[in-house]
Amino acid sequence: MTGRRGGGLLVAGTTSDAGKSVVTAGICRWLVRQGVKVAPFKGQNMSLNSFVTREGAEIGRAQAMQAQAARVEPSALMNPVLLKPGSDRSSQVVLMGKPVGEMSARGYHGSRQASLLDTVVGCLEELRGSHDAVICEGAGSPAEINLRRTDIVNMGIARAARLPVLVVGDIDRGGVFASFFGTTALLAPEDQELLAGYLVNKFRGDVSLLEPGLDMLKSLTGRPTYGVLPYQHGLGIDEEDGLRVSLRGAVRESVVAPPVGEDVLRVAVCAVPLMSNFTDVDALAAEPGVVVRFVDRAEELVDADLVVVPGTRGTVKALEWLRERGLADALARRAAEGRPVLGICGGFQLLGERIEDEVESRAGVVDGLGLLPVRVRFAAAKTLARPAGVALGEPVEGYEIHHGVAEVLGGEAFLDGCRVGAVWGTHWHGSLESDGFRRAFLREVARDAGRRFVPAPDTSFEALREEQLDRLGDLIERYADTGALMRLIEEGVPGGLPFVPPGAP
Repeated sequence: MTGRRGGGLLVAGTTSDAGKSVVTAGICRWLVRQGVKVAPFKGQNMSLNSFVTREGAEIGRAQAMQAQAARVEPSALMNPVLLKPGSDRSSQVVLMGKPVGEMSARGYHGSRQASLLDTVVGCLEELRGSHDAVICEGAGSPAEINLRRTDIVNMGIARAARLPVLVVGDIDRGGVFASFFGTTALLAPEDQELLAGYLVNKFRGDVSLLEPGLDMLKSLTGRPTYGVLPYQHGLGIDEEDGLRVSLRGAVRESVVAPPVGEDVLRVAVCAVPLMSNFTDVDALAAEPGVVVRFVDRAEELVDADLVVVPGTRGTVKALEWLRERGLADALARRAAEGRPVLGICGGFQLLGERIEDEVESRAGVVDGLGLLPVRVRFAAAKTLARPAGVALGEPVEGYEIHHGVAEVLGGEAFLDGCRVGAVWGTHWHGSLESDGFRRAFLREVARDAGRRFVPAPDTSFEALREEQLDRLGDLIERYADTGALMRLIEEGVPGGLPFVPPGAP
């Protein structure tokens, strides 16, 4: 396939969280191992989990992960529209990597979204012109009939670019056959013409027991199933929309390896509202002997060796939440006792003395927790950067996404923030992915926490991430009909796909 231009595929799903992101990444990794020059694409993403490209553009972290799977540099072309929720009713609209304002859901879906179709199609065509294949990810379900008129991420982009569509269903949730059939039957005839078939995700058990259902599905819809992917534990891949379920008891998966020292290290992550870039703690979870939990009660901080206050799209709202739940007082007690706390981005801001916000919450001047000598003023312009530096004697790289501008008034310099005793704060996301720095930081935390924890000397977060991406590629190679998938990507929509009534109302 090398040398061909413009092949493509849209990976849609029966629901949100059906596995579109990981399947897209797996197909990208499988293709690049076949010598195919491939790029990921998602026309419109709604996520608080974002990334900054080298040219300073903000895109969804899932697309950055998929770009790594494809072994290409992420760019704004891969995610031209990013929506960052600020409430149940409004989001910040990020266009081509830059914020262009806040918009209500009604305003966006009512007018703005449809006007962006040309931009989205243009980005896709630019990628198709420079790659052998582009694997596109849909959003939610393509059968959202209330939103189809203005759709630019599912059948809207598929129809505009004549892309074949593969629908992924999560069989672990149950009802996958009804979901496949219903998704197909709710599409207009022109959309059904593009729906090539299905992919079952997260299957447990004997595939032979599933095969009669797959045969019946084909007889009902005229469309084949392109593979049955088994359930896999511990993939640890960047998620698109954050943790959808209740965070009570949620644990970030870590490598299965015993601690190097005598003790484990317990990390509690405050599950603040509108939490962003919670993947910052994945590098901690990758360390043998580190256990990472998300918490929302003050008593859950008592036995933690390190508390992380993560990024948030609502710094003032998160501050109020911490106070309401007694977590603010618990953090103050930890600071007074010299027990480690790390604030990242919004979490760093709320650890300071004062916040002046006429941009995000429009709350004016608000007192922070006062644990760090920092004053924050929210600016209309967003800082998007890829900084690098040295901390704790080790090189560090990260990325910044924030409206808050921090004035550091004291303490010991720490990245762009500061440290006072065992309380640390920085705007840098991703800093813990720098292996030497992460080990040095954990040694400091273990010392302050009184734990005989020793970081493993050879943990490479980059290598672990590559292993996970290879596992996704292996899933596609072993359990999908790769010959049929390749034909779909190369040759486009199969002819003669039947209409399944009733179609869109």
